[in-house]
Amino acid sequence: MAGLSDWAALIEAGAPDTRFPLDELGGFLITLWRHMEDESGGFLSEPLKLGTFSMMCNALISAGNLRRGLLRSARYISLMSDDLKLELEEAGDEARLIFEWQNVVKDDEVFFVTSMFIIWIRLSCWMIDRPILLDRVEFKFSKPSYADEFGLMFPCRHAFSQNRNLFAFNKRMLSMRIKQDPHTLIDFLNHAPQSLLTQFRADDSVTAHVKRLLIDRRKDDSTERDTPFLVISLPSFEEVAEALHSTTHTLRRRLKDEGHSFQEIKDSVRRETALDLLNNSELSVQDIAEQLGFSEAAAFIRAFKKWTGIAPAAYRESRL
Repeated sequence: MAGLSDWAALIEAGAPDTRFPLDELGGFLITLWRHMEDESGGFLSEPLKLGTFSMMCNALISAGNLRRGLLRSARYISLMSDDLKLELEEAGDEARLIFEWQNVVKDDEVFFVTSMFIIWIRLSCWMIDRPILLDRVEFKFSKPSYADEFGLMFPCRHAFSQNRNLFAFNKRMLSMRIKQDPHTLIDFLNHAPQSLLTQFRADDSVTAHVKRLLIDRRKDDSTERDTPFLVISLPSFEEVAEALHSTTHTLRRRLKDEGHSFQEIKDSVRRETALDLLNNSELSVQDIAEQLGFSEAAAFIRAFKKWTGIAPAAYRESRL
């Protein structure tokens, strides 16, 4: 394993956009943490002693389900640091894990918050042994120069310069049973943090591939309609299966194995599109309802309240 001085020389010699090979990044992080005796890598005002993450994982696996596991992780972090706070919020069909970070050391906010998202998302996937279908991620920091990379890390809508740091997903995932035990935890920790970088990836699942395809292939058929705005339509299940070089039977089975359905993924894309339009357009609720294919505004309002626990107009007002 390379020493810390070797890594430092590599960074200094490289261009600003130099990339670490993924299979070497885990080794670099271990070297850094051991050198600093701090598992936060210097991002918190007080170091996280070596073994903090391991002890937290030991506390999580007996929680029973993902909801209690995430709540335990939030409680554990509150005991370890005053700089970082996690909060689990539930509204409508949506669960949100919110990160608050007091950047006392004035360090790289983008790197640290993004890293926390990746850790907690993939840790959650590992606990329940299936990918989590992300609805959206929101960041307080402004859009970075490498924002295009976020689409690869988070297969959902991502927004910058928001009021909170959070990632959102379907609330039903919170009731899923934790499938890990002390024996599987030993193997997990023996391969950490590499395991969180290369495995348990919601962003590399069949569900994520389907969702990316739906997002990429949202169709604008406004030219065929007398409307002053875009009209969204999504490819059919058959079209998605063909694009992924799969049969419909195989694709349906693989989605089911991951705990998701095509309809759920379509609903997630429609929800994200609705949020995007409410945030970034001046379209009326009626226009947004029509764009998303609802027969009337009332049907869209009911669906939106079920998704988020709040009406579209109230959501838009809260973002002003």
